[in-house]
Amino acid sequence: MSDVNENPQQPTDGQPRRTIRSFVMRAGRMTEGQQRGVEKGWPLFGLSLEQGLLDLDAVFGRQAPRTLEIGFGMGHSLLEMAQAAPEQDFIGIEVHRPGVGALLNGLLNNGLSNVRVYDCDAIEVLNRAIPDASLDRVLLFFPDPWHKKKHHKRRIVQPAFAELVRRKLKVGGVLHMATDWAHYAEHMLEVMNAAPGYRNEAADGTYIPRPEERPITKFEKRGERLGHGVWDLKFERVD
Repeated sequence: MSDVNENPQQPTDGQPRRTIRSFVMRAGRMTEGQQRGVEKGWPLFGLSLEQGLLDLDAVFGRQAPRTLEIGFGMGHSLLEMAQAAPEQDFIGIEVHRPGVGALLNGLLNNGLSNVRVYDCDAIEVLNRAIPDASLDRVLLFFPDPWHKKKHHKRRIVQPAFAELVRRKLKVGGVLHMATDWAHYAEHMLEVMNAAPGYRNEAADGTYIPRPEERPITKFEKRGERLGHGVWDLKFERVD
């Protein structure tokens, strides 16, 4: 699927308009484990936009710190974080079906119950499902950099995204981003430094060292061996 809405609304001038999305739906072959994750795990952990605005205490059956990760890939980091912090709740969003299946299978195999999963656009989830001032953290690790200049508008980190996330974070909550693209890191920093209601947690107003709570992925380890840098940014909601 492309990165645009395939069912565009028809405006009054009769010309179809397509909505830019923050992702590209990627099909892929499912392994046996991934298929098992979807079949057995989705009824337990899956969430849909049709459920509307969530009551998070009801969804998880308790009150707890809440983290939302946008684009969890194959789910390795989210699974590791959920295992390390059973006292916290996590919501993951990913459009790559094998990744969704892999995470769900991991939850089943490890007996975890503190994760819920969406398989749709993150902006839609934030707008329609997540209550304001309900999240302690929002994580955005290694998003698509859309490195061609003509595609920069597709980058998820934009002023409107910063404001949307700010609304969903509690005061004191943190948006934590990481990228291995230097130009995207600079873009993130520029957008977030200009966004009202945030404080950059970096002492020098730029980037922070990798926090211990962010797992290192295989992809990141490979990049480090090749001499690729990784930039972490943390911005706290202060207003």
